[in-house]
Amino acid sequence: MRNISYLKQNGVNVDKSLEIFGDIETYNETIGEFLISIEDKLAKLASYKEAKDMANYAIYVHSLKSDARNFGFEQLQQIAYDHEMKSKSNDFYYIMENFDKLTEAVLKTENIVKNYMSDITTLGSEKVLPADDIYDTKTILVADDSNIIRNFVKRIFSDDYAVGIAKDGAEAIDVISKNKDNGNIVALLLDLNMPKVDGFKVLDYMQENNLFDTIPVSIISGDSSKETIDRAFKYKIVDMLGKPFNNSDVKRVVEKTILYQEMK
Repeated sequence: MRNISYLKQNGVNVDKSLEIFGDIETYNETIGEFLISIEDKLAKLASYKEAKDMANYAIYVHSLKSDARNFGFEQLQQIAYDHEMKSKSNDFYYIMENFDKLTEAVLKTENIVKNYMSDITTLGSEKVLPADDIYDTKTILVADDSNIIRNFVKRIFSDDYAVGIAKDGAEAIDVISKNKDNGNIVALLLDLNMPKVDGFKVLDYMQENNLFDTIPVSIISGDSSKETIDRAFKYKIVDMLGKPFNNSDVKRVVEKTILYQEMK
């Protein structure tokens, strides 16, 4: 289908989304990953709800909110935001009472995406490395539970670099530990708000092992509070990129991070 009018008729703020993606071609290339990611996030949210794990629930619903915002799905964004605030205040009763509403919003969004991109396929040929690989080529490692950053980086830099993925801090530490001596991680883009092990634990690992001079790090985070920024810059990071972002923002930060290593 790929009809922008269809998106707008269904309440999708395409114009706002294109401020991030730059053009409709980039939006179309990335929306398939969004479809996959929201299904995965909803499953994880259901699991954390049943376990009454509000800390991890808040992390995943925050990521769902950010993805919905980036693609212009404002209704899902607002509902996810409400769940984020309530889970952060440990209001389990609200989560239980309103989880069906969140599920309905996700399913509605899925249907809109599927109708819009009826011929969508996954990008099986992309130059992306699994988290547990030992890298034998120059690689940009992206530690984030959202696929959008990965796709931005892949699209811009795939002619020159592979893109490695870590979906949480534990995976990131594992990847770094396996590749810290081979010089093939040319940049690490690190989200701070991740499940299981957060980005600050990764920064602690980097500091304890004196890795900032060999693996340059820039932060990507939806938390732009002064406290978080001040805490992040206590480490030897190159730069910090706040969400939402656009292609030029990501390009600037990645190039700056890689250049840091090349200038040493």
